[in-house]
Amino acid sequence: MSKKIYERPIITKNQAGFLNKFGSSSIVKPKVEIDGILVKDLVNQWGSPLFVISEKKIRSNQRNALRIFKSRYPKVQFAWSYKTNYLKAVCAVFHSEGSWAEVVSEFEYQKARRLGIPGEHIIFNGPDKSDKALLTAIKENAKIHIDHFDELYKIIEITEDNNLKANVAIRVNMDVGVYPKWDRFGFNYENGEAWQALKRIAVSKNLNLIGLHTHIGTYMMSADAYRIAANKLVDLAKGLKNNYNIVLEYIDLGGGFASHNTLLGQYLPAEEVVPSTEQYADAIASSLFELSANYDELPTLILETGRALIDDAAYLITKVIANKRLSTGKKAIIIDAGVNILFTSFWYKHKITPANETGIHTEDSAIYGPLCMNIDCIRESIVFPNVKKDDLLVIEYVGAYDMTQWMQFINMRPNVLMIMQDGTVELIRKAEDIDYIEQQEILPKSLKLS
Repeated sequence: MSKKIYERPIITKNQAGFLNKFGSSSIVKPKVEIDGILVKDLVNQWGSPLFVISEKKIRSNQRNALRIFKSRYPKVQFAWSYKTNYLKAVCAVFHSEGSWAEVVSEFEYQKARRLGIPGEHIIFNGPDKSDKALLTAIKENAKIHIDHFDELYKIIEITEDNNLKANVAIRVNMDVGVYPKWDRFGFNYENGEAWQALKRIAVSKNLNLIGLHTHIGTYMMSADAYRIAANKLVDLAKGLKNNYNIVLEYIDLGGGFASHNTLLGQYLPAEEVVPSTEQYADAIASSLFELSANYDELPTLILETGRALIDDAAYLITKVIANKRLSTGKKAIIIDAGVNILFTSFWYKHKITPANETGIHTEDSAIYGPLCMNIDCIRESIVFPNVKKDDLLVIEYVGAYDMTQWMQFINMRPNVLMIMQDGTVELIRKAEDIDYIEQQEILPKSLKLS
């Protein structure tokens, strides 16, 4: 029998207030391992802070999503959203599961090509595509999603000057009952702008209209919004068939499915309020079947799902630097991972767990990072057990956006590991050092001190 942890007696002030009908538990179960590897062993070898990604979880998420959608609609193709997490190892796992690449910049397009993804399996989104990037994408048969009329005219010009034909779709924005509307990208459905763009493409001899695309928002908590979006794209597709005899290859419903990260200000945990993958799939499929009863004319459903496939596959291990008391008496825990590498803490209540056994006493605490900035707050309020200096914590659901929006600010970015399916551990991105940070800098000779 293991020896219990001693805790000195503590008098806690209780606040009157409302609990949910289940009450609340003060017992925090530690997160001692990830995919069978002890957290302390990972830190002993690779340091702290440390990102850890599970290959097994990524594959499980992708296969489950594909199974759910294909059981409801016969033609489904996922395209991995590079902006969500474009580390090469992560992208390679998704591609090995059959996903195409969805990119929103020339930089991401180049990453996809370097990983061996052919142009025909790249969806090129985004409002800023250079002439050079467009020419390359056209030559390589990428699927170019046109964002605005200036881009449409530029593509027509490039194809005519180079005697080429481009495979294109348009991005459509629309009212789906969720506000504020995402109407800064693409052509509007309600005011007829989208149909005007489609008419101009349909009569252009150098443009091959192959699809329609929408991305209605991010962290969408309404499956019905996707039903509305699919209905409106189906309406445009019917118009193309009736007026121009154009049968589309695909309809792209974008991404935006919510993960199980709980938003700040949200009372119930995310898994109790966000739609399931099944609900998203039912809403979309029911609308697409309105387009045709003929299998050959049904468009492929493309999904650019990001956060819902990667968020829960990654962890951030961090070490306690110190415990403090604020002027109010509230406990503050200082850790070695800041908002520069956990940008999503600005809108999520991440699950945070000790990596070792603690006592049963808990206290309302604030968790801060190590940066010398007042904004470096990981959690303003969390009921947390007593932890000591050098104790390890595990922050969960950090796979989406944290490794693409992170910053080298005050502290450098850490190692990133992947635990492979066979249980081995691979370093997939090296921690930065001073040489890496300074390699792009140039010091004028007149400013050198020696």
